[in-house]
Amino acid sequence: MFKEFKEFAVRGSVLDLAIGVIIGAAFGKIVSSFVDDILLPPIGQLLGKVNFSDLFINLSGTHFDSVQAAKAAGKATLNYGNFINTVINFLIVAFTIFVVVRMVNRWMPKPPAPVTTKDCPQCAMAIPIAAKKCGHCTSAV
Repeated sequence: MFKEFKEFAVRGSVLDLAIGVIIGAAFGKIVSSFVDDILLPPIGQLLGKVNFSDLFINLSGTHFDSVQAAKAAGKATLNYGNFINTVINFLIVAFTIFVVVRMVNRWMPKPPAPVTTKDCPQCAMAIPIAAKKCGHCTSAV
């Protein structure tokens, strides 16, 4: 059983997947920092000094100045500002993955075109594979 596990774990696709997951997690942290620390603060300033992570709806009816204060009091909140941050993170990650996959697909060799014709054994002209008679010399193929 250990030998089978070793063969499975060392197989190329499993290693590629593990590397992809590790790089993806690190990339996700970079994108989260980019959105939270660089992208959203200027947008918040343009929208009237709004801090997206502080946008929430308190479901308890009492007033709290921040999400942290409401959570410390044990009250339920809808944190739509954090949701906006998460959606922006997702869109940036998805677009970046799209661009990377598109570039990789351009580097990959194109598969050969499927064969749709064959040569007639009598006249050596190209005819469709499903042909029963040659359209050029009318011989049976």
